[in-house]
Amino acid sequence: MRRPGSSTRASPRATPTSEALRTRDGHRVSYALAGAADGVPVVVLHGGPGSGSKADDTRFFDLTRFRIVLIDQRGTGRSTPRGAVRRNRTDTLIEDIEAVRARLGIERWGVLGGSWGAALALAYAGRHPQAVTGVVMRGLFLTSAREVRGLFVVSRKRAPRAWAKLCAAARCTRAAGLLARCHARLQRGGASDTQQQALALAWRRYENAVLGSASARRKRVPARDSRKESRALVGKYRIQSHYLMHRCWLGESRLLSLARRAATAGVPLAAVHGSRDPVCPPGNLRRLARAVPSAHVECVRAGHLASDPALRERVAHALATMFSPRTHEGRSLRRAA
Repeated sequence: MRRPGSSTRASPRATPTSEALRTRDGHRVSYALAGAADGVPVVVLHGGPGSGSKADDTRFFDLTRFRIVLIDQRGTGRSTPRGAVRRNRTDTLIEDIEAVRARLGIERWGVLGGSWGAALALAYAGRHPQAVTGVVMRGLFLTSAREVRGLFVVSRKRAPRAWAKLCAAARCTRAAGLLARCHARLQRGGASDTQQQALALAWRRYENAVLGSASARRKRVPARDSRKESRALVGKYRIQSHYLMHRCWLGESRLLSLARRAATAGVPLAAVHGSRDPVCPPGNLRRLARAVPSAHVECVRAGHLASDPALRERVAHALATMFSPRTHEGRSLRRAA
């Protein structure tokens, strides 16, 4: 592979092109390529769990300088079987990331992860530091029971009506049992197709309401309640509840231990977090900084979503700073207090 920065550079690919990897255990993992074929390689890990990759994530990058790989994690996006939870856990996702890297012939690459993708990025870097040139995170999720409780119990104050409708769709009468009820009903055979679709739509509306609560100018997100969209949401939240019920097979202590292992091996870590993030507490940034003092962390006035202009700008800056040849010029990432 031609080294980044060489004089001859292919035209960048603005629209991602999809390819797929078949695993030995029956999954088909889809991934997409964008940017310059001889650019700095970076793999993008999406959130959720269960959300699937988004072509918009390429907007973080200068497509003339980066080679971007967007992976749809098992059961998400274009990966099949859609919504499958069998043989779907964090360690298999890490194996898939390594398999895609090997398929593409990339010796080492950078990692960008947002929300759950940030946790997966740390776990991957901790397991395979020799394959990682650096990690940039947005809206860090530490996979703790505290965060899960925050989403399903504490955040009901942010969106009481949407939360009540989610409880009704899950047939749940106890706040502490909401996630378990959602999980049970979304698994295959847990409820009828119609009931699962209603539950998935209610979950999305609650999620959107919580995310919208971080903005002073709340935008109403129009719901696309087509049957196809509803079925896709069932797959998304089936996987998400599957992972959250198991704390993503990580938990905060183990995840931070993997972050320390990556840093000790020489992998630079950078995290950008919104001060108004209603899903992943800004305190997660301080926890990372305490566990890994060498990590560069920055808190910006923003919410959780990558579409927030302030967050997007600082994540793009972190990527350019970490992976550009002039990596040490004008570094402005701040350490958390």
